[in-house]
Amino acid sequence: MNLQSTDFELFAVPARFAQDAAALDARWKELQRQVHPDKFAAEGPAAQRLAMQWSVRINQAYQRLRDPLQRARYLCELQGQSVGAEDNTAMPPQFLMQQMQWLEALDEAQSAQELQPIAHEVQQALDETIQAVAQALDAQGDAQAAAEHIRAWMFLTRFEQRLAQRQKQL
Repeated sequence: MNLQSTDFELFAVPARFAQDAAALDARWKELQRQVHPDKFAAEGPAAQRLAMQWSVRINQAYQRLRDPLQRARYLCELQGQSVGAEDNTAMPPQFLMQQMQWLEALDEAQSAQELQPIAHEVQQALDETIQAVAQALDAQGDAQAAAEHIRAWMFLTRFEQRLAQRQKQL
């Protein structure tokens, strides 16, 4: 094992968006057993520190690979394409118009029942966006297109949180 390996190399899985969650879980447990600091107690403090570094590295990789959004961002970064969500807010005009409609509908809703159609539309858009990310990364190898879809995914996730807050208010 090498601390500089990619998360995919570390977990011995293909560098792709589609992942088997059960395989990731099993590999995480296997790796953690291999490097658990208690196994190195007899080898002294230096070996235990190294084991702890490995344990942290394995946990970080596991968290990134288990979370589809983090995994997608990571794949883009590995291909030299930053998602750039902090400084790149460019979106297709149609998506921007849809955002404004959802935001207006969210503000105008007077009951939780009125939010249900919005929640359904947003969930559908999110499902389609995740599929587009998978297609861009795994089928097309197009990290730039994936990054654009990931920015939309991030908006939709934040909007779902706002929607949940609004539902609690009503």
